[in-house]
Amino acid sequence: MIALFARYRILLPVLSLTVLLVATFYLQPRAMSYFGVNLLFNLAVPIALATVAQMMVIMVNDIDLSLGAFVSLTACVTATLLNDTPLVGVLVLIALILAYAGIGALIHAFDLPAIVVTLGMSFVWGGLAIMILPSPGGAAPGWIRSVMTVKPPLAPMAVVAAILIAGVTHLVIMRSGIGTILRGVGGNAKSVQRAGWSLIRLKALAYGLAGLFGVLAGMALVGLATSADANIAMRYTLLSIAGVILGGGEFVGGRVSAVGAVIGALTLALAASFLSFMRLSPDWQIGAQGAILILVLTARLMFTRNDKEQG
Repeated sequence: MIALFARYRILLPVLSLTVLLVATFYLQPRAMSYFGVNLLFNLAVPIALATVAQMMVIMVNDIDLSLGAFVSLTACVTATLLNDTPLVGVLVLIALILAYAGIGALIHAFDLPAIVVTLGMSFVWGGLAIMILPSPGGAAPGWIRSVMTVKPPLAPMAVVAAILIAGVTHLVIMRSGIGTILRGVGGNAKSVQRAGWSLIRLKALAYGLAGLFGVLAGMALVGLATSADANIAMRYTLLSIAGVILGGGEFVGGRVSAVGAVIGALTLALAASFLSFMRLSPDWQIGAQGAILILVLTARLMFTRNDKEQG
């Protein structure tokens, strides 16, 4: 059994989500319904999109500490410019994606530590967000609100969207040729370069994809919250990192799992609901979420070590 978990990394995230879901239904049987599941995973979509964005950066052996501030900025743009002047809003969001790609190129060109650059950029994104929306407000564009609140017949929107995000990302990163090359940058960048690929362009592409999913996360968040503020998604930085690792990803080697990352994001979203059902004080919930994460990661480490010893 341990060897099976070690070989198929996706099994542990799936098991973690399943156990947490069963425990939630046990504590609150009424949640075992279309409406109940929709409430449980209400904020899972923007968290999943942010986690995929972080995965794009971790895939090339970097880490992004500015993602939460970036998602907050895109949320502010969505609730103001995109709602009031759609064309200007679209242009600004495209510019932000290109800026993210430029950061990736800059990091590689000057061999800068990504953790330091992105930490600095978090203040830039945060400052821009405050300039655009000094106080909480704005409004979600009608079409975004409609998309995020649609009610599919078989499963809640959050579940359907999570499946679509996982499927599309899996095809792009795990099955396509360019996805294989991008993961190769994290695994062995020199070999990729010797094969004739431009590392600076690949890094820019990885960060550009992260920017795209970060923009989508901000738009989805506004669609659910109906408004925005400059700090609306600040916790997404740590949540996205946790989601990637929880889903079977690693900080080095280009080892990531698109499906696992989305499942990790769903697990984190569900953990918040589970802790609320336990009537745990909000002051303790963050620590409890961390404890759940540490427990799962410890189990994964045990499985990985056992597999190496047997090998």
